[in-house]
Amino acid sequence: MPAASDQQSQPEEESLSALPGPADVELDVDAEPDLTTRQKWLRWVAVAFLFYGLVASIDIIGDGFKAATGAQAEQLFSYAENPMVGLIIGVLATTLIQSSSTTTSIVVGLVAGGLPVSIAVPMIMGANIGTTVTNTLASLGTVGQREPFRRAFAAATVHDFFNVLAVAIFLPLEIMTGFLAETAGRLAGFFEGTSGADTDDADIIGMATAPVVEAATGLTGLFSGGVAQGVALAVLGAAGILVVVRLLGMVLGQLMVGRARMLLHRSVGRGPLSGMTAGVGVTVLAQSSSVTTSLMVPLAAAGTMTLKQIYPYTLGANIGTTMTALVASLAATEHADEALTIALVHLLFNLFATVLIYGVPFLRRLPLLGAQALADLATVNKWYVVVWVLGVYLCLPGLVVLATITF
Repeated sequence: MPAASDQQSQPEEESLSALPGPADVELDVDAEPDLTTRQKWLRWVAVAFLFYGLVASIDIIGDGFKAATGAQAEQLFSYAENPMVGLIIGVLATTLIQSSSTTTSIVVGLVAGGLPVSIAVPMIMGANIGTTVTNTLASLGTVGQREPFRRAFAAATVHDFFNVLAVAIFLPLEIMTGFLAETAGRLAGFFEGTSGADTDDADIIGMATAPVVEAATGLTGLFSGGVAQGVALAVLGAAGILVVVRLLGMVLGQLMVGRARMLLHRSVGRGPLSGMTAGVGVTVLAQSSSVTTSLMVPLAAAGTMTLKQIYPYTLGANIGTTMTALVASLAATEHADEALTIALVHLLFNLFATVLIYGVPFLRRLPLLGAQALADLATVNKWYVVVWVLGVYLCLPGLVVLATITF
């Protein structure tokens, strides 16, 4: 009897760890050959130009927001003073754009144009939730295969559960204490004078992006100034961010082939710290946590990676995706400290959430248990997938906004 009881008490642990690790699977390195030296150099040059385009786009959206709102930025965004509405804006925007890097970069641009940091913080948190829809959808590629789908869906939704848990813990704390914005503001103070309007002698970044900003201003000159031109500039800047981030993901993704990809697989399987480091590194390169975490879905489906190995990797992706907003904050020529502050809020939020949730054994297990339970249900009835995706990313956010407007 004791032996039977033991066997019944361990299915969860076996499903998490009994799958073969990366060392047990022979990777076909030649399936995707390494780029030639010339090809690599050309792609790194393209990366440099795209980073320039990102910073210029942020400058454009900041100028557009300022032109459209003038001194009325706070009044314009008064509807988002409710933190839940700000959170939902972040969720919906990232769900539609499919990139938290893009959403947070746009938020940085809005803060540079006058959006209060206190309103922007929930938007940043919402972006963390919205970005998880991509790998959840990616897992549906194996929906016709029972066990591969169960593993893939669990690997995808562990990111969902972690980010929802992180927001559930830190958003109320931030509303009550404002500790994230306060801490980020103090850190930004150390860099005062290194960017934006505080650099009185020479605004190097502003001078570098000036030709692009002037060209964008001329392009939107048809709107004859004022609010219309400001809106057009903001839309143009947002479109530029979207295009640049997607191109960065494509170009840098091409650099992660062959032996580079094999090293990624090996590093993820060495342990939690190694997995987190790999998640940070790949996301900084790909400029998208959605892309980074989606890379693990087919590996989970094939049994190459276990849920426990993928979990810390996704946490590293959360941290790595904050780099885009930090780069974007360098473009701010006004409200520069506030732009850097909101970018640091994104970094601190993900760092603190990782330390707390992954560091406390009870909390660490909750995303694993939630992802595995949902995957088991979805394997039996695919309607759970529909309810989860539509409910978390569209219906629930829509109901929250409706309730806020009504009451």
